[in-house]
Amino acid sequence: MTVEQSILSTELEEKRTALEDGLASLDSLLVAYSGGTDSAYLAFVAHKALGARMLAVIADSPSLPRAELAAALAFANEHAIPVETIATDELSNPEYQRNDAQRCFHCKDELFTQMERLRAERAFAHIAYGRNLDDDGDFRPGQRAAAMHHAIAPLAEAGLRKAEIRALARVAGLSLADKPASACLSSRIEYGRAVTKEALAQVEAAEAVLRALGFTQLRVRHHGELARIELTRDELPRALSLALFDRIAAEFRALGFRCVTLDLEGFRSGSMNALLPASALKAR
Repeated sequence: MTVEQSILSTELEEKRTALEDGLASLDSLLVAYSGGTDSAYLAFVAHKALGARMLAVIADSPSLPRAELAAALAFANEHAIPVETIATDELSNPEYQRNDAQRCFHCKDELFTQMERLRAERAFAHIAYGRNLDDDGDFRPGQRAAAMHHAIAPLAEAGLRKAEIRALARVAGLSLADKPASACLSSRIEYGRAVTKEALAQVEAAEAVLRALGFTQLRVRHHGELARIELTRDELPRALSLALFDRIAAEFRALGFRCVTLDLEGFRSGSMNALLPASALKAR
């Protein structure tokens, strides 16, 4: 028994084996790669299983923070994972710009359309993305786009949940095993408000201000002239300083926001979805 095997439970070891065997059985594979823990671990294991017969593909658009793009490329380089960046143009689609509950569908439809073109050009057999079992319990219209384009989900097929993927990444010694989740910048803009390059740049710059102040897990929600800050509950107390209030407000106003609020409920992923009517949440 290896050191890695002794660390993992029997059930998790079986899931890892199922993932590795499933990937090794594929002729070749494109992996939709964002640099988050799920897609990075999938790309890492796929490269081990398939070598040059896999390619990680990053979709670059104004909704991807520059820091996330740089980190994703650095991780791929660190582990010698072949990676290619493709430009996606979801912002030119009026259905995406209008920012209703199906925004993520239009984004993923653009991503997988571009990946299918690349797959045909390079003669890859399959496209995969980093869905895990926990994603199935959330509102994720992008999964419908994945199904339309016949993208496979090896992590979910192996029965893996988010915490288990983090555990496997930790055992593999991957630096991003505990990386906080980071959805695209468009997810910060309130539903019904148009997604524009200017609004995305505002959000990216505002979140950079907070990270420069030492905050880690956070979101800046864009409500037009109002910016709503979400911080984790354990980091909220550190933000409760008049001097910090003044500094954040001044820097956010310089970015074009007129009002800045601190959300007392703290950070929660997908909080904008709570504002959607039940009928929209059923339209997966």
